[in-house]
Amino acid sequence: MGIISTILGVIGFGFGTTIGIVIGYYLFIYFQSTDVQDPEIKPLVELDSETIAKMFPEIPLWVKNPDFDRIDWLNKLIGHMWPYLDKAICKMAKSIAKPIIAEQIPNYKIDSVEFEMLTLGSLPPSFQGMKVYATDDKEIIMELSVKWAGNPNIIVVAKAFGLKATVQVVDLQVYATPRITLKPLVPSFPCFANIFVSLMDKPQVDFGLKLLGADVMAIPGLYRFVQELIKDQVANMYLWPKTLNVQIMDPSKAMKKPVGLLSVKVIKAIKLKKKDLLGGSDPYVKLTLSGDKVPGKKTVVKHSNLNPEWNEEFDLVVKEPESQELQLIVYDWEQVGKHDKIGMNVIQLKDLTPEEPKLMTLELLKSMEPNEPVSEKSRGQLVVEVEYKPFKDDEIPENLDDPNAVEKAPEGTPSSGGLLVVIVHEAEDLEGKYHTNPSVRLLFRGEERKTKRVKKNREPRWDEDFQFPLDEPPINDKLHVEVISSSSRLLHPKETLGYVVINLGDVVSNRRINDKYHLIDSKNGRIQIELQWRTSS
Repeated sequence: MGIISTILGVIGFGFGTTIGIVIGYYLFIYFQSTDVQDPEIKPLVELDSETIAKMFPEIPLWVKNPDFDRIDWLNKLIGHMWPYLDKAICKMAKSIAKPIIAEQIPNYKIDSVEFEMLTLGSLPPSFQGMKVYATDDKEIIMELSVKWAGNPNIIVVAKAFGLKATVQVVDLQVYATPRITLKPLVPSFPCFANIFVSLMDKPQVDFGLKLLGADVMAIPGLYRFVQELIKDQVANMYLWPKTLNVQIMDPSKAMKKPVGLLSVKVIKAIKLKKKDLLGGSDPYVKLTLSGDKVPGKKTVVKHSNLNPEWNEEFDLVVKEPESQELQLIVYDWEQVGKHDKIGMNVIQLKDLTPEEPKLMTLELLKSMEPNEPVSEKSRGQLVVEVEYKPFKDDEIPENLDDPNAVEKAPEGTPSSGGLLVVIVHEAEDLEGKYHTNPSVRLLFRGEERKTKRVKKNREPRWDEDFQFPLDEPPINDKLHVEVISSSSRLLHPKETLGYVVINLGDVVSNRRINDKYHLIDSKNGRIQIELQWRTSS
């Protein structure tokens, strides 16, 4: 009887299951909705506020936030390059993970942890927007919004106590906002030395995890626990201000280091060409090294003198003595307008013998172009003494390229006095009522100086400097700076765009001030003025 009951029970279970599946199928078909409509597609502007609120998390950042730029071009580029980027990223990930794993596995009594398979799949990430920050440092800062619903295949094999466990990561989804900083910027390709990566928020991560072929994430409560654990661990390592640093090149090798000093003594000029209407010239000499971004050096202006004597000494930092050249240009100073070039010449540093002073008399030329026709009329001569002094490895001075360094006053300056240098750099947000052709007018101790005029420009740049030799420090003096606009029209030929009065006491104590000043009688106008107080000591 027991065997017959068992057989009848199995037959009844099988028959009942079959009848149940058939009845369930017909009920599903019978009660299925027949009025299903296609989804309605509307422009974003026609949706109501409630619908937009539901969609808002999915709207790209470049739509919600005007600071973020749309970068569809980058998504297309990555889409085409993804097969190659996949291999490169996986290779880099292995190289980064290998030392970290080797350091951690002894703490957990694990013999080895290796990647059996590592590929990011065929679906590239999507960038929803990018924001770029402008800073005064030598760096580029970018913030990106990244979404990735990928199909990676990541298999990790762990061995311990003679056993082998296989863990597989599938169906990975990531949403993150990384900040990528490229710094320092250097003059060698790819033009940055390091990549710093940090996260601005905790990343959102979703994935499937298979252990020995079984879906571990299906265990109740484990999915949420693993998600929070990953968020916290990643945040502890890379949440801003913590960063992941990837070195691209050695910045010390990318930056050209100083290898020596070029000492130049500008002695005098002989029989300079007349540039003024009254038969004279107001000469000064400007010295620059090719390939150097540091502003050039200048002598003082010798007024109404065709045979001036300066006897001024300058030190220039040399970085490439085999290719750099010293450029010497003699200008005729003009109170108004552009300074006229009298003549120029160059000295190749490779032609100089180290540690050996060389006295040179240079013929002034119109330009250094090889096809420039030679003029029979002389422009004059310039007498200089140059000496190249290479550094030894243990004798390289510090702060050679310090932009805040102030030169010494020229020879012959009274010990109790000095040289006040006023450099008019630029202005911004200028606005004239009738015209905007700005120039700058300086008034100091009754002496007036002017820059050249820049036509139809609200943000002009001059970079002109003016020198005032003084017998005593201008502790209680003031400098009047006025921006004016002039025009050839009969009505309103001149108007003031703003002015500022600068106290010079701080310049004497600080030696150098480079600041932007708000212009009085101007709505938003500002002007950048650099002041230097040079002494002989």
